[in-house]
Amino acid sequence: GAIIAVQPQTGEKKWEFKMNDYTESGVLTTASDVLFAGGREGNFFALDARDGDFLWKVGLGGTVASGPMTFSLDGHQYVGVCAGNSLYIFGLPQ
Repeated sequence: GAIIAVQPQTGEKKWEFKMNDYTESGVLTTASDVLFAGGREGNFFALDARDGDFLWKVGLGGTVASGPMTFSLDGHQYVGVCAGNSLYIFGLPQ
């Protein structure tokens, strides 16, 4: 599996991030150009949406099968995702 960024006007591939397996999670990109996704192996990770550079990952112990979501509470942004039988919420740096 892979996450591939494509230039919409031309269809040209901009970058590709190879994964160990395919993803069922979907992809979320924030206004600050951070892309979040997960995989069947249980990793939830962040990439730079502009160039696909790896930023961060955490092992959640179960398949990440939900689409990531983001929300703001009291001026702080959070990203959440389900993995296995649990919901995980992460605070994003300001």
